[in-house]
Amino acid sequence: MTEMELLIDFFVDAERQGPGSPSDTLRALQFIDLEQDKPLKVADIGCGTGGQTITLAQNIKAQITAVDLFPKFLVKLNLKAKETNLQNKIRTLKRSMDDLDFNKEEFDIIWSEGAIYIMGFAAGIKKWKYFLKTGGYLAISELTWLSNLRPKKIEEYWHNQYSEVDTAANKIKILEKNGFSLVGYFILPESSWIDNYYKPMEERFDDFLRKHDNSELARKIVNEHKEEIRYYKMAKNHCSYGFYIAKKIG
Repeated sequence: MTEMELLIDFFVDAERQGPGSPSDTLRALQFIDLEQDKPLKVADIGCGTGGQTITLAQNIKAQITAVDLFPKFLVKLNLKAKETNLQNKIRTLKRSMDDLDFNKEEFDIIWSEGAIYIMGFAAGIKKWKYFLKTGGYLAISELTWLSNLRPKKIEEYWHNQYSEVDTAANKIKILEKNGFSLVGYFILPESSWIDNYYKPMEERFDDFLRKHDNSELARKIVNEHKEEIRYYKMAKNHCSYGFYIAKKIG
């Protein structure tokens, strides 16, 4: 198996592929003010196995298009949708987030938790804006500096993971420059990293290594994630995910 195939296998049975929680999704949803006399059209881009997709479908009247590049993640999401009797509200689409062909102003809400980094924050906003109705909402969580001064070791590690990591103030400037008005922002709590993402991940390490015969690539994936956990614990006062909710005004 390639490293990417191993990564997919490592995450396919996880509830989440990044930090977050149902309460974070619901908190972000509270900032969105749209009439629900008819189902809203929502795109969940980079949905993974759909932890947040299910939460959205359970809490708003909507038709949700859940987009991900990896079919195994979408199979899991479809199973979850059937188990929760939400299959009529969720449609899955295998597509790269930088190759979407939706119609202009097709959606009322574009949602993306912990995934826009794949395209880059600015590039994603510019691309996805085309698909969002004027007056519609963009809701995205994104790696964000919490302080202006960081230990060099921490700054270098997270910058190497994601070169666009920046402060909330600078992320908000990008939103405003691209015709959005911020309506809500909050920082994900430590529990969204530790309890909902890292602890379940650590519980999968041994089984994953056994399944793949302790191969060099499997060990590499586990060791890289162990390192990420260590760096998060060192950096938790300096770095987290910020959740940005913004309205398209132009």
